[in-house]
Amino acid sequence: MNFKKIILFTLLFSPLSLLACDICGCGVGSYYIGILPEYNKRFIGLRYQYKQLQTHLGPQGNVTPLTTDETYQTAELWGGWNFGKKFRVLAFVPYNFNERSSQASSGSKSGLGDIAVMGYYNLFTKNTSLSSKLLVHSLWLGAGVKAPTGKYEPSERLAVTETPNNFQLGTASTDFTLNAAYDVRLNDLGVNLNVNYKINTANKYEYRYGNKLTTNALLYYKFRLFHKLTFAPNAGILYETANKDIENNKYEVAVSGGHSASLVTGFELAVNKFSVGANYQTIVSQELANQRAKAGNRLMLHVSVPF
Repeated sequence: MNFKKIILFTLLFSPLSLLACDICGCGVGSYYIGILPEYNKRFIGLRYQYKQLQTHLGPQGNVTPLTTDETYQTAELWGGWNFGKKFRVLAFVPYNFNERSSQASSGSKSGLGDIAVMGYYNLFTKNTSLSSKLLVHSLWLGAGVKAPTGKYEPSERLAVTETPNNFQLGTASTDFTLNAAYDVRLNDLGVNLNVNYKINTANKYEYRYGNKLTTNALLYYKFRLFHKLTFAPNAGILYETANKDIENNKYEVAVSGGHSASLVTGFELAVNKFSVGANYQTIVSQELANQRAKAGNRLMLHVSVPF
């Protein structure tokens, strides 16, 4: 299924955007959430993510005849449920489409990814007046778990040792996350901050992906139009860093881990009981897999319905 078909699928069949190799947002691993759609009780929707990665680069990151171009697309059912004013649960069910090609060969795989659930507790929400303007800020803290529902192929790692173990649908491991989300808004101008730390465990093949930290800060402004429509453009930065993978419970995998920084631009649009959003992530700095991999810019779309 190509790029255009996935977008069409997302827009037409959603009711209204996690998970294996964590080489800084590529592969089947991404914990970027961004600004949640507006909802009081609960919502359900679909996210689409598109990412590119070059692997099998030379020792200095140069392109060689063995260099492989990889594309990772995810159509992800997601939803949120608020229990009272203090508890929130988010759930993600991804379906992944992976493709790769080089001068020598090409291949693809698709299937269910790793399902994840995150729970949050509202530490505080405060409303105060500041120079006749309304200041609202809140802090949510939480934790989550990722189940090994996606297919993992150990032959991928055994066949190629000079490229990241990235071309998987799942990790075959149960992993955990620690999360924090802070939002502060002065009237309609706000800042949204998210931090996620993913703790990976070894799978039954004695392979453990490196732990990963994902952070983002977004500045947004809400334009309220016709008493029915809210349009919120946003911009900010996303930073990701991952430790190196561990093989056989003791050997560090050289071609793994790394860090990247991206500029994020996007929007959120809410009208009646329908929300749509998009963001584009432009990578401005990266050092991945000991310079043997290079990530491309990324796109994320979502549509959702509160109910």
